[in-house]
Amino acid sequence: MRALVLVLALLPANAWAGGLGAAHTLPAGSVITAGDLRVIDTDRPGLTDPSAAIGMQTRITIYEGRPLHGNMLQAPRLVDRNQIVRLSFLRGGLRIDTEGRAMNDGAAGEMIHVMNIGSRSTVTAQVMPDGSLAVTN
Repeated sequence: MRALVLVLALLPANAWAGGLGAAHTLPAGSVITAGDLRVIDTDRPGLTDPSAAIGMQTRITIYEGRPLHGNMLQAPRLVDRNQIVRLSFLRGGLRIDTEGRAMNDGAAGEMIHVMNIGSRSTVTAQVMPDGSLAVTN
């Protein structure tokens, strides 16, 4: 036990470890692919599992060689603010489809505000995986 404590005491405080970094500069809004990542030596904690980053979208510009952290990434946005989207209302056997204008960005599963273009009323809708919106209220 004393030998282990001695070895730990002799290690530098910032011992190098492997992590994921950007293989090249990734502009904000880029969707990460395997070719965008490389293993780097870093003393800062960050992502080490490529599956946690691949398919995610960058929130900020990430420069080449910089370690990746979870707070730099977000789920890919399927709907952009002010985008014209298909808006669907489904209740029992009734289905109403119309166009709306997204008031917020949104990823699959998120709830966003949408203005119905026909009535000019604002509704809350859930972003579906295909980019359409389902009215919830």
